[in-house]
Amino acid sequence: MSDSEPDEELLSLLRQSLGINGDQNHRQADTKVLKDAEYVYDNSIDVALDTQGTKAAAATIWSLMQEKQYSLKMWSEHTLHPKDKDAETVNFIFLMDLLNFCFWSENPDPTQCFSVEYHGQIFTGYWSLIAAIHRALEESIPITTPSFWIDETGCTNDLINHVFRSETPELIPLIQQRIDCIREAGRILDADFSGSVVTLIHKANHSAASLVNLLTTHFPCFNDIATFDSKHIRFQKRAQILVADLWACFDGQSFGSFHDINTITMFADYRIPQMLHSLGCLRYSPPLEAQIRSLREIESGCSWEVQLRGCSIWCVELIRREIKRQNPKAEVNAILIDFFLYDTMKQRVNEGLETIPHHRTRSIWY
Repeated sequence: MSDSEPDEELLSLLRQSLGINGDQNHRQADTKVLKDAEYVYDNSIDVALDTQGTKAAAATIWSLMQEKQYSLKMWSEHTLHPKDKDAETVNFIFLMDLLNFCFWSENPDPTQCFSVEYHGQIFTGYWSLIAAIHRALEESIPITTPSFWIDETGCTNDLINHVFRSETPELIPLIQQRIDCIREAGRILDADFSGSVVTLIHKANHSAASLVNLLTTHFPCFNDIATFDSKHIRFQKRAQILVADLWACFDGQSFGSFHDINTITMFADYRIPQMLHSLGCLRYSPPLEAQIRSLREIESGCSWEVQLRGCSIWCVELIRREIKRQNPKAEVNAILIDFFLYDTMKQRVNEGLETIPHHRTRSIWY
């Protein structure tokens, strides 16, 4: 073999580790997210986990999940989540999680924040995105069709702005970045996956970790990584939540069938750290807590933000382990815990029961 020829054995091992090889053996597929989160936790100085608080939270969370009979089926019970189990729904979920980031507003008046009117109701935050997609489809705009995203004659920037129009003067945050994500994803799906999200999913061979790695390897807008202590840290929030939403929507069947779904961690955003702090699981250094409470922005990729996200992932993992320790037969993973914490935090926000604001970071990652 000449110096210019690739080492096929090495390439094969690399493909297996990334989960992008074509064979059926995906046991080696690993997103590395949990390992990187543990590293952040081990080396954090501004975010700490309270051991007793985490154990108490685990008992509380499991008790409430039992009381509410919280299960995977709760996902489909949300009014706006798609109900059909077909390829069109796969496209819907792909677009939904392609754009599932940064909905918080600097406006203290919630009635003036970005919002979407749909079927006589006003939706804000994440739900405004889902409502806007439904609204566009009902207006015969094929916004969930990947080939449409690269048709800049039919799918103009003005049309995309129209799709995500607001009931208030405030626009959806990061609209240009959202347009860029749509265009990029359309081009890559067309070039690498015959323009089909279904083809992308099939290439993962029912491996959750492989699908995350395919997304983050092929699509820069899904590759959610940061640097901490000169080490690359993988978070992959939107890639992981895309897998989780497929799993939830299709109830673990068909396009949502993944033999290693439990490799997916919680989704490092700004709501779950807020909830974990409220539960007494996370503690912040005085400068970081002051920054959050004063509603001052935290830069994407800075040490504080990486610690918030990494420690939250590791905290939910410890909560999951504690639930399983106390209840060996419990069928629970990080996805269900994340879904439950998110729904609970949103309910607390709506009821005015926040004990600390969420941290404020502008980025396409969450």
